[in-house]
Amino acid sequence: MRKLIVANIVSLDGYYEGPGRDVMALPFHEAFDEYNAERLRAADTLLLGRTSYEGFKSYWPRVADDTEARPVLREISRLDNAIDKVVISDSLTPEQTAPWHNTRIVKRSAAHEQVAELKSRPGRDILVFGSHTMWNDLLIAGLVDELHLMIGSALLGAGTPVFESGTPVALRLLEARTMEGGELVLHRYGARDYRG
Repeated sequence: MRKLIVANIVSLDGYYEGPGRDVMALPFHEAFDEYNAERLRAADTLLLGRTSYEGFKSYWPRVADDTEARPVLREISRLDNAIDKVVISDSLTPEQTAPWHNTRIVKRSAAHEQVAELKSRPGRDILVFGSHTMWNDLLIAGLVDELHLMIGSALLGAGTPVFESGTPVALRLLEARTMEGGELVLHRYGARDYRG
């Protein structure tokens, strides 16, 4: 069975976004980009919520040809452009997916069933970036296999908490390590079957 892996950056005080939904308030570091490229290389499907999809679509397609961009960002752009994308949304239409035509839209009411079916197919990892509302729902539903949180040394004091629900979910720490450059600490958690 394929793994569904969520990879997100969070502040030390547990925020997914800063005040006013400002994601740029997060403590980004070059290691964040390197890790995201690594995760994309191991995946063949990118699963996103509508808001993250629209943000990515407005930014990433053009970076591949930007000679001013760092090589890892150009690689992420090429990988994002090529990978199959599945978007959980009730409002997105196929016409709105250009230039990312290799995008499939799944209604929220069918998300659990469609994600379970996607995981049962042969293939590589299914990767989630951003998409906080969507992956919180999938985590509670038992559909997330691993949660990769890159924790940065910033206290935002307010914003969007990384976890939405008060529903308890058992996690098992698989790895904790300081990422290259020392600005981020990766916590990898198993979120489904801990019998290993």
